[in-house]
Amino acid sequence: MKVLVTGGAGYIGSIVAEELLREGHQVIVLDNLQQGHRGAVLPEIELAQVDICDARSLEEVFQQSKIDAVMHMAAETVVEYSMTDPKRFFQTNIVGGINLLNAMLKHNVLRLIFSSSAAVYGEPQSIPVEESHPKVPVNAYGESKLMFEHILKWYGIAYGLKHVSFRYFNAAGASEHLGCDQHPETLLIPNILKAALNPDSRVTIYGTDYPTKDGTCIRDYVHVIDIARAHVLALDKLENLISNVYNLGNGEGYSVLEVVETARKVTGIDIPTITSSRRPGDPAVLVASSSQAKSELGWKPEFPELESIIDSTWKWMKKNPAGYEE
Repeated sequence: MKVLVTGGAGYIGSIVAEELLREGHQVIVLDNLQQGHRGAVLPEIELAQVDICDARSLEEVFQQSKIDAVMHMAAETVVEYSMTDPKRFFQTNIVGGINLLNAMLKHNVLRLIFSSSAAVYGEPQSIPVEESHPKVPVNAYGESKLMFEHILKWYGIAYGLKHVSFRYFNAAGASEHLGCDQHPETLLIPNILKAALNPDSRVTIYGTDYPTKDGTCIRDYVHVIDIARAHVLALDKLENLISNVYNLGNGEGYSVLEVVETARKVTGIDIPTITSSRRPGDPAVLVASSSQAKSELGWKPEFPELESIIDSTWKWMKKNPAGYEE
């Protein structure tokens, strides 16, 4: 298939594109390079530097290429910004998403895999979190992802759009060639490893008084390659899937202190930490149930161990200490 990956120059999107290529698909990456990087697009992959909010330029991409399916990863994602500038999130994540869907319909492209988020659930009421868990987002980012899931449902009913949404928990890790280079960096593991690379840095631990085994938050980390392979599986099985929403996580949580200790073991560096007060809205525990993805997609994480996730990130960051230097 020829697959369009929106946001394919970003962290997860670039590795989804890499896995599609590895499985023999043709890939076009569509990215405005606002948060993505030209260097994250492999040489074999065509790059269309287009913003999904630009409906006319988006339409031209579909006119110029016979696209069979879309992986939709393009989005505004920095949660803290969604609380201070929600219009930016709804403009990109909803209006831009509708532009994409309408261009797809016009060109009879009826297969879509959507990058959603565990942020749709809000504060967890039960652990592990299943797909049926109440959806009560606590920020505009999560709200925008949930709204677009609803839009997909109605496009499916009315127009026959085949779609799957993946709710990621904590994407982590790197492939051999591609990794995480975000500004600002909001993910725990890259921030810990940046402190390992920079002797003057400290890792801030937000909250040490949670009702957990060591007082720090517990999160479910899933390797980005495992996330990417779930997308490829869903594309292969799209015509016959029962459900259209799947959690992606390992089903096992690690505390912030456990992540720091594992990073120290992997790097051999005594990474310094400082403690601070809790951040508003941070739940004590957030762990996924991915049983639905396992039973319906045949998906199974190949890299579930925290040590291997951190090791892959560390190897990439040592080779690319300044990230993508394009």
